[in-house]
Amino acid sequence: MSKHSILFVCLGNICRSPLAEAAFRARAQAAGIDVTIDSAGTGDWHIGRPPDDRAQAVAQTNGIDISGYRGRQIAPADFRNFSHIFALDAQNLADLARVAPADGTAEVALLLDLVGGMEGKSVADPYFGDDDGFDTTWDQVDRAAQALVDRLSA
Repeated sequence: MSKHSILFVCLGNICRSPLAEAAFRARAQAAGIDVTIDSAGTGDWHIGRPPDDRAQAVAQTNGIDISGYRGRQIAPADFRNFSHIFALDAQNLADLARVAPADGTAEVALLLDLVGGMEGKSVADPYFGDDDGFDTTWDQVDRAAQALVDRLSA
């Protein structure tokens, strides 16, 4: 199997995309898939900052430490360096299409399109809500992570 490289993208890269990265990293490792994994944001507000404390807590509850992750912004090279870029919502998907360079080769798609019955839906953005929202987000990105593992293993 050829090596894949996956980038997860949300707005600020402190909630949804780091959780998607963590869930997929754990699922891919368990499945023995050789893959490069990262996350980024379309915005620049949180560059260099760790994930939201609530995102760190839900990841830790699921056995994953994301305290070392740091926010970064999508760059033109990402469209050449990654085989797949998954947006966590429709607005970020549109933003990715707007900033993609003409020579980009990555397959760009909506993450929940991988999950049967969730096609076209956005991963819940928990940032302005309570802690329970982070559990919902985790459930969604973990389902997508398993679906992506299944797709790459086929």
